[in-house]
Amino acid sequence: MSFRDAVDAKDMDAVEAMLADDVVFKSPVAHKPYEGKAITGAILRAVAEVFEDLTYVREIRDPNGVNDAFMFEAKVNGLDITGCDFLVYNDAGKIVEFMVMVRPLRAAHALAERMGQRFGQIMEDAQRAQQA
Repeated sequence: MSFRDAVDAKDMDAVEAMLADDVVFKSPVAHKPYEGKAITGAILRAVAEVFEDLTYVREIRDPNGVNDAFMFEAKVNGLDITGCDFLVYNDAGKIVEFMVMVRPLRAAHALAERMGQRFGQIMEDAQRAQQA
C-alpha cells in the first residue's frame, strides 16, 4: 500500500508502519522538529482527526523513489486549508523526513489551535507507543 492509498483509506496503522524509527517530523505550526516514530505517528493520527475532508489533489513523485510531495486540500474549523506533505525515504523505503506546509495563515492558526488542544493526548499516545 502506498502512502497516499493509506491516507485515503484512513489507515493510520499503515501510515505509521511506513515511518522509519528515526523519522523527523517538521510541523507547519511548531518551531522545532519532532524526532521519532512514536511522536510522529501520534501527531499524524491527531491531524487525521482534525482535518475534515482531506483530499490529495496533486502528487509530485521522484523517479528515484527518494522524495515525494503530496498537495492536499482540507478544512479545519470550517476554514479551507491547502498544504503539502513532503516525504523523504531511506534505502529501505521508510519515511525518514515528513515536512508539512500549509496556507492560508488563518487556517494555519486554526490548525495550530486545534493541535495545541490535543497536544497533551498526543504526548501520552507517543509515550504509550514507545513503551509497546
